[in-house]
Amino acid sequence: MRTTLGTPARGCRKAVRRYSDPVTTSRFAAALNVQIGNEFAAHLQYVAIAVHFDALTMPQLASFFYVHAREERDHAMMMVRYLLDTEAEVTIPGGEAPQSRFDGVVEPVELALRQERAVTEQVYSLTRIAREENDFGAEQFMQWFIKEQVEEVAKMSSLLTVAKRNTDSIADLEAYVAGQQANPSGVDPTAPTIADA
Repeated sequence: MRTTLGTPARGCRKAVRRYSDPVTTSRFAAALNVQIGNEFAAHLQYVAIAVHFDALTMPQLASFFYVHAREERDHAMMMVRYLLDTEAEVTIPGGEAPQSRFDGVVEPVELALRQERAVTEQVYSLTRIAREENDFGAEQFMQWFIKEQVEEVAKMSSLLTVAKRNTDSIADLEAYVAGQQANPSGVDPTAPTIADA
């Protein structure tokens, strides 16, 4: 409730950000803020790959990458939640536009595998920082992402192998992806909380 423009009413306190004494180290928080940008960039890259497959009328691959786009976005929001929960400041960095033009079906999957390998190295770097800073909560938080990256690299590596083997048989590639999606692993109860969930 306000009495005049910009003046809080009597009895109302002005909202104050709670970044006075963060629980996590400033070095880890700064690196995690950078990683939030990397995760949103991965999200956009997967959307661009999904759109490519959608335009090729390959609904299984399109769906596969739309799902992965949402996962990358969720990873960013898990990191946001962690920073909020540890009373560290959150910054959402901008990024470059994703690659959106591809030749065929192999090139975008190769890009996806390179991206997952790069994210794995980023996750390892964050874990090293947490260790060096003796930030045990941050190190524990990163353990889920390490497990996730092992799974994601293996998944993209297998998809790339199948894509290369089936460049002349799009139906077989789509059938493979459909089979993979028919057996989803479900919600991981050990996953960190998503900020907007």
